[in-house]
Order: sequence, then structure tokens, then C-alpha cells
Amino acid sequence: MNLMLLLVALLLKSAMPASGGSFEEEELYHNERNDLIQLRDSLSSAMSLHSNWTGPPCHNHRSRWLGITCFNSNVVGLALHGIQLTGSLPSTALQNVLQLASLNFSDNALHGNLPSLQGLVHLRAVSFARNRFSGSIPAEFVALPNLARLELQDNVLSGAVPPFDQRTMAVFNVSYNFLEGSIPNTSVMQGFPSTAFDHNTQLCGRPLAKPCPTAAAPPPPPSVSPVPPLGSAGGTFSPPATSSSSKTLRPWILVLVAIVTATIAFMVMFCFLYYSKRYSKKAKQTAHVPEKEAKSSESVTEPKKIVNLMFLDKKKATFDLDDLLSSSAEVIGKGLLGSTYKATLGSGAVVAVKRLKTMHGMSKKEFAHQMQLLGKLRHENLVDIISFHYSKEEKLVIYEYVRGESLFQLLHDNRGEARVPLKWAARLNIVQGIARGLAYLHQCMPSHRVPHGNLKSSNVLILHRSMNYYSKLTDYGFHHLLPSSHSHRLAIGKAPEFSHGKKLALKADVYCFGLVLLEVITGHAAGDGEEDLPGWVKLVVNNDWSTDILDLEIVAEKESHGDMLKLTEIALHCTELEPERRPTMSDVVRIIEEIRETSSGRR
Repeated sequence: MNLMLLLVALLLKSAMPASGGSFEEEELYHNERNDLIQLRDSLSSAMSLHSNWTGPPCHNHRSRWLGITCFNSNVVGLALHGIQLTGSLPSTALQNVLQLASLNFSDNALHGNLPSLQGLVHLRAVSFARNRFSGSIPAEFVALPNLARLELQDNVLSGAVPPFDQRTMAVFNVSYNFLEGSIPNTSVMQGFPSTAFDHNTQLCGRPLAKPCPTAAAPPPPPSVSPVPPLGSAGGTFSPPATSSSSKTLRPWILVLVAIVTATIAFMVMFCFLYYSKRYSKKAKQTAHVPEKEAKSSESVTEPKKIVNLMFLDKKKATFDLDDLLSSSAEVIGKGLLGSTYKATLGSGAVVAVKRLKTMHGMSKKEFAHQMQLLGKLRHENLVDIISFHYSKEEKLVIYEYVRGESLFQLLHDNRGEARVPLKWAARLNIVQGIARGLAYLHQCMPSHRVPHGNLKSSNVLILHRSMNYYSKLTDYGFHHLLPSSHSHRLAIGKAPEFSHGKKLALKADVYCFGLVLLEVITGHAAGDGEEDLPGWVKLVVNNDWSTDILDLEIVAEKESHGDMLKLTEIALHCTELEPERRPTMSDVVRIIEEIRETSSGRR
């Protein structure tokens, strides 16, 4: 009987692989799994890939992992679009996922170079669109024989467009990058519309309506006179005999010289008349500019030096530089980075224009690269960047216009009898928005040591709508472009590590957030005199909790004193002297949201 049971058990075990459901079968493709694990470990995401991507990716011909498609126990599809991925991809990423046919990393915050995808001969669809990839397009992409769809738009790629000529190619897009040179003259590349190549300022050739500059023709070789023969005696030259034909050429030479001289004189006179007429016409056209610019204390731009605007979202390209120059403008702010204007266009649309003044030594490529990175950021608590302009003399950044005032104005202006108090609920809503915006910057710009760099109450714009207050951060991302000699004048210059000569990192932004938080709670401006605001608050709090630190406008809201204390503790935690002891902004957001939930429950 026992022998019979043993035989049955052995038969059942031997039958299991035939069902296609064992984990042992799945692990035949361990190289494939190892590549995916390496990919997982190089990225971070809101979707928690580390907790989901464990064990075999495929089981019973079905996917066990998020974003994976399986067929015959192989991974054939990878769809990780729009899940807030950050990090960079290894250059050899996915090279052992040999059956991969579809790859989608679009709408994330990935940076670094594109992977080569070498040897993935089954790939048909590839999308890295709307990220922050830089470097060149890998030449290995040309060798993908079945590639039908390649989407690389909205990145910061540079270099030339490879000569793609796969007959399978049906969709191709490299617009909104920094590619350069001529578009390859292959039948496939010439078959796509100009929109596939748009907004690459250094790209030329068909199908773009921008011909490539022709190479200058080489100069003709200098005429070489024949060497006269050596004389037979004394080693002297024998003078060449003068032929009758050379004598007959002399009158023609004189006539030719006369014609050339007359032609040059005529061309000089023509150019003089042409440019005189053009100059007088230009003077008439620009005669009205001072009248328009007199509406503001400074002109927004110098028209002669500027060519056009570079839009970061083609849907918002509803005006050009001429519209901006002819708009009415008023100065609404001045700071270290430059002056900010409110510009009302002829269409009635309103934008904010920042005229930068401390970045004169920066290259166009570096400036445009940073603007492209910042222009891709989209969050309800960030002021959107619409477009920018670069020239040697002028650098402009055009933002959405926020109809409201800054947090600094809201807290400190009009402290007289007519002032409307800023209640605690509004302040809590405001700081939550600031925390969310800063956390988003830290998540999406990991390659920047200090993603914001200039967080202070005057750089937080407040939109007041339907009895609610919404925060929008501005002036973010410029620290990377400033000369080091100017960094101390930014908000991060208040971080203790700056004065100690240490390297700045994300936690310098956290320190600045802590100062803003204390300003909201106490009503004291963080930059008032030489006052050490965190030190003063810590001293009062350590001597038993006291309402002495609270802004007088919120002292009367006794039911919220507990929340005020919790928020004060967060602020002091953010302003710790040692950066390592400060929390991350994601932790700060979580705590503030918990406070808001309990606060809402009491109302």
C-alpha cells in the first residue's frame, strides 16, 4: 500500500511541469528576471515597485508584477508610464529580456542617458517621451529591425538624429529636444511630417522648412607659372620669349579692370542707398517704443537683441516676442535674480516676465537645458513656466500670472485696523501646499542638490479663491545656474551648513521650509534683523509650552493650539543644525496631512 502511494506521488510530481504552472519553469529565465530586478533597484516610484517586483515576473503565462505583460513565461511588455518614476536607467538595461516587444517609460521624471536596447530584436514600440533624458540617441536603435514606433519627444536630448531606415517604422517623434545637424536623408525619415522634428533649434533639412547651410566652395588652386628652363651655361635662367599672343591680351585686361572697377563702384553706391533707406524705416518703426515702455519703470527687453521665445508647452504658444514687447508692463517685484513684470498682452492675456540679471556668463545650451527641465514640472503648488528667451544680453523667463499676493505680503502688510486676520485654518492650508510643492520638486529633480534653493515667504504666491487659499512656489531651480559668489544671497544662505562651508543638499531646502513655517506660526519675518528665529522659538518652547510665540491673530483660536504646537515641533525639526537630523519633505507632508485631518474632524 505504501509503495502504491509513493508511485502515485512520483507520478503527480512528474506531471506538474506539463501544466506550465511551476515556479521552477518560470525561473528558467533567471537572466531576464535579474535584468528587471536591476532596473527596479535603479528607480524609485510612487507605485512601490520594490514591494511588488518580487519572485518570478511571470506565472502560468500571466504577469505577477506591476506593468509587466507575459507570453509563454517570457516578459514581452513593460508599461511603466506616468507613475512618477525617478532615477536613471543602466546603459545595458533590459538586454536579457530578449522577447521584449513593447517598452513605455513616458511621462515620468527619469534622467541620464537612454539605454542602448542592444539585441532586443523583437522590440516594436518604444516610448521615453516626456522625461528628462539627456545625451544622444543611441546608434543601436537603428539596428532594431522590427521597430515600428519610437517616441522621444519632450526630453533634453542632443546630438544628431541617427539614420533610421526601418521599413516597419510608422510613428516617430523627437520634437522638443536639443538635436542638431541635418535630418537624415533616408526614405523613412523624409516620410514623417515636420511636427516629428519641431522645436529642435539646431536641426535643419527636410521635412523642416529650414534648409541646412551649404558648405563654402573650396578656393580655386593658385595658378602655377611654368618654370623657365635653366640656361646651358653659367646656371642662369634664360628669359622666356615674348609671344605675339601675350601682347594682344593687354588691351583686354585693361578693359576688364575698367569693368570690374565700375561694377564695384555701382555696388557700393547701391548698398549705401539700400541701408540708408532701411535704417530710416527702422527708425520710424522704433520711434514709438519709448512711449510704450514708459508705462513701467524699466523696459522688459531690448528689441534689437532678441529673436524669439522658446515655448515649453506648444499648446501655450499663443503669443510671440513682438506681442510681449508691445504689451503694457508694470514692475511687481525685484530681487536677487532680477525684476518681475506683469505683462498684459494685446489679447487680454496676462503673464509674468522675470528679467534675469545675474547669469551673464552662462551658455545658451546650459540655460535652455535647465529651462527645459523646469518647464516639464507640473504641479498645482508650482507656478508654471510657459516659455523663455536667451540672448547674450537678455535672459527672460515667462511664467503663468498668479492673481494674488505673496505669503510675505499676506502675513506682514497692512497690519493696521483695516487688516483682515489670516485665520489658522488658512495658514494650515497654505503650509500644506508649500510642503507638497517642495516635496514634488525633491522627487522630480533628484539630480539637483538643492531643487528649489530660494524658498522664502516672498517666493510663495497665494491664490485666494472661494474662501480657500492655495500656495504656488516660484523662483525655483535657479541655484544651479547662479555663480557661487551669489549663493549666499539666496534663502539657502541661511542654512547652517552653508556658513560652515559644507556641501548643500536637499536638506538645505528643508531648513528654508522650517523658517517659512515658523514665520507662519509666529508672525515674525525670518529675515528680520539678526534674530535667530528657530533659537528664540526653541527657547520659549523648552520653558514649557507658551502662547508667547504665536502670532496675535491666531492666539484666540484655543481649540487649535494643539495643532499649532505640533506644527511648531515640525518647524524646529526642519531647522535642526545638522542636516542629517532634518526630516524629508515627504515625511513633512504626511505629518501635516494628518494634522489637517484631525483639525477637519473637530470642525
